[in-house]
Amino acid sequence: MTQCMTDKKVLTKGNYAIAQAAILAGCECYFGYPITPQSEIGEYMSGKMQELNRGYVSAESELAAINMVIGACSTGAKAMTSSSSCAVSLMQEGLSYATSDQLPVVLVSVMRGGPGLGNIYPSQGDYFQSTKGGGNGDYKLIVLAPSTVQECVDLTYKAFYLAHKYRNPTVLLADGLLGQMMEPVEFKEYPYPEIDNSIWALTGAKGRDGRVIRSYAPLAEDQCVFLEKLYQKYKTIEENETEWEEIGTEDADVILVSFGSTSRNVKTAVKMCREKGIKAGLLRPITLYPFPNNRLKELAKKAKKFIVVEVNMGQMVNDVKLAVNGEVPVELIHKPVGAPPAPEEILEKIEELL
Repeated sequence: MTQCMTDKKVLTKGNYAIAQAAILAGCECYFGYPITPQSEIGEYMSGKMQELNRGYVSAESELAAINMVIGACSTGAKAMTSSSSCAVSLMQEGLSYATSDQLPVVLVSVMRGGPGLGNIYPSQGDYFQSTKGGGNGDYKLIVLAPSTVQECVDLTYKAFYLAHKYRNPTVLLADGLLGQMMEPVEFKEYPYPEIDNSIWALTGAKGRDGRVIRSYAPLAEDQCVFLEKLYQKYKTIEENETEWEEIGTEDADVILVSFGSTSRNVKTAVKMCREKGIKAGLLRPITLYPFPNNRLKELAKKAKKFIVVEVNMGQMVNDVKLAVNGEVPVELIHKPVGAPPAPEEILEKIEELL
């Protein structure tokens, strides 16, 4: 696939779509280490970034990769890495540091089965890892969850924009199914304004006072002030950037909640429910953080039941329960790992739960 912007659709794999979108978003540096099922991102970047005279390093480890991204982002550069599950675990310390340093790190996480090495089959088992964080301290990552290869492109663009707009690490959370599947997509021009990083970036102190970016605050009172400001930023993100998709919720008795590739089968299941006289609707979180808590609270006032569908042992279901706050029952349909439940399976489970 050539580097181009076009209104014509081209058939491409999810991982290549993400890599090409990153290039069109202006990614200046890529640092990564191969792991299935996202290795094609680094493979693609290894050729294209060098063609464009941009920075590319095949790091010696995931730990090295995330720290290279931290270094590049401290200069205000658009930098990213990509990895998967058990390897993203090795990056958690770096993500905590990047959040404290308020650096615009972009991480593409293409989930595989776990825990441990697990296997290379698709999974949504890293919902907790991305939304709750595995590093130390009080922090939040912006998390975007595509459900199609086209959204892999669109949300990669958005990941770079939000990371720099809020100076906060941002995760594109896909899965092995999206990374490997092929769909027609359009690569349009990067739609967001460029963010001026000149007031904080470390670009050399010639002609100006020196700057310091560090996470260490020796005095407790200073750290308290910093965290209050950090969480005020998170409140702003929640007010302005929460995004979701709704289908058929206007009169729904049953609200299905699903994210990522799994939501594709859930959409079909909703249609099948309607054909059988079951008033079902779908709410699909596009931002996993910020999570659409307020909209779920509104829907809980008129729905009779929520059913969460996800490919893990039950993770997002906890956030749905917190949002609904006991107003209506919340049930779970899940599969531990592999391809999402088929629409027919989902329909059968819905009928059992009703």
